[in-house]
Amino acid sequence: MEVTKEGRSLIMRVPIDGGGRLVLELNNEEANSLKECLVGVTEG
Repeated sequence: MEVTKEGRSLIMRVPIDGGGRLVLELNNEEANSLKECLVGVTEG
């Protein structure tokens, strides 16, 4: 998994089965929401 900042966006590249990558463009608000969701399911 890789995240880079390009201009005002964050570009997240996630490896997928078959050798490809899922590429997502997120703004800061979306990235923070994703973080909250992931923390919520990985704790406890």
